[in-house]
Amino acid sequence: MTIQLKEIGERLAALRDIAELSPEIFCEKTGISTTELAAYEKGEHDFSFSFLYNAASLLGVDVVDLMSGESPKLSGCCLTRAGEGYSIERRAAYNYKHLAFTFKNKLAEPFMVTVEPKDDIDSPEQHSHDGQEFNLMVEGRMRLFMGGLTYDLNTGDSVYFDSSKAHAMRALDGKSAKFLAIVMQKGEG
Repeated sequence: MTIQLKEIGERLAALRDIAELSPEIFCEKTGISTTELAAYEKGEHDFSFSFLYNAASLLGVDVVDLMSGESPKLSGCCLTRAGEGYSIERRAAYNYKHLAFTFKNKLAEPFMVTVEPKDDIDSPEQHSHDGQEFNLMVEGRMRLFMGGLTYDLNTGDSVYFDSSKAHAMRALDGKSAKFLAIVMQKGEG
């Protein structure tokens, strides 16, 4: 367990309590088990981005509120220098840097994501979240899994997809892969 996972878990439990959502209702709406929720809230289980995104949406907060405990404050402009951003330090193969973490009322969540090589290259656990996603490969090569389909992406390639479809990414060639991910909620329409 990392300190960051424990802190996110504590915020999750507090926000769920404030929203007056029982564990059963929360789990039903986010698609996880009560056992998983208990592990998340204790900081004993690593969070998928899909879960954090879905939980923040259900709780009516910005994903940054869950990740950092700080509510975004800026509404005019948010500058993030190269290599910076709010980093989500996790044990899993993904490292996220939120690129607009101080901007409030965002229409999209931009992240620079680094995917480290893993052994389960052919059968990763897939996750989903509401909305749509645009990924632009910045460095390396990566395989995108969507249900039973796979797409190999090279530097400069991009993909736009319905992120409510289960998906996962894996770095190829035994090297890290880096991509810009922009996650958007579907508009009312």
